[in-house]
Amino acid sequence: MTAAPAPLSAVVLVCTLKSGGTESSSEKLGREVVTALSGYGVSAEVIRVADRNVKFGVSLDEGDGDGWPAIREKILAAQILVIATPIWMGQPASIAKVVLERLDAELAETDDQGRLLTFGKVAAVAVVGNEDGAHHVCAEVFQALNDVGFTIPAAGGTYWVGEAMAKTDYTDAGPKPDTTGKATATLAANVAHLARLLNDHPYPPAG
Repeated sequence: MTAAPAPLSAVVLVCTLKSGGTESSSEKLGREVVTALSGYGVSAEVIRVADRNVKFGVSLDEGDGDGWPAIREKILAAQILVIATPIWMGQPASIAKVVLERLDAELAETDDQGRLLTFGKVAAVAVVGNEDGAHHVCAEVFQALNDVGFTIPAAGGTYWVGEAMAKTDYTDAGPKPDTTGKATATLAANVAHLARLLNDHPYPPAG
């Protein structure tokens, strides 16, 4: 009898500039990733970073009510991290950049075998915007995440971009099962597969 696969968990950091319950295309796509991951036995928590008082900085805790330490605790407890960000002026949203800057502190944190605490964790990216640039945004975020120890799977990005100068948001664009939906499904399958492999076979100790 084959043993059931180990449960996995994910944290989806929604980097919309909108706080509160305001409708967000980034959150919509992030939640679609959550739905796709659930088909592979992955539970997930969605966090809208704008609501968490995450301070600027590159330390583990910037003090004075900084919301990052609580988010970091959730990231370290999970096997998968998803960054969901809009495109602004061809770039990842400023909140996404704050998240990446806060993750820089992980370069100084290692386990008893010399490995970064992020080793063995898989990262994916979901991007929305009303201009081209999704590949550029994915590239920037992927490189930063890889630099701080996350593993990037094949086809680990999903995105939707509207026509140039258009006013339609992803929340209003309607279902995209054959385009963005297909990319999201592939992302989920590869992320869950790689996360299980790394969970069962961790990276070797640092040399």
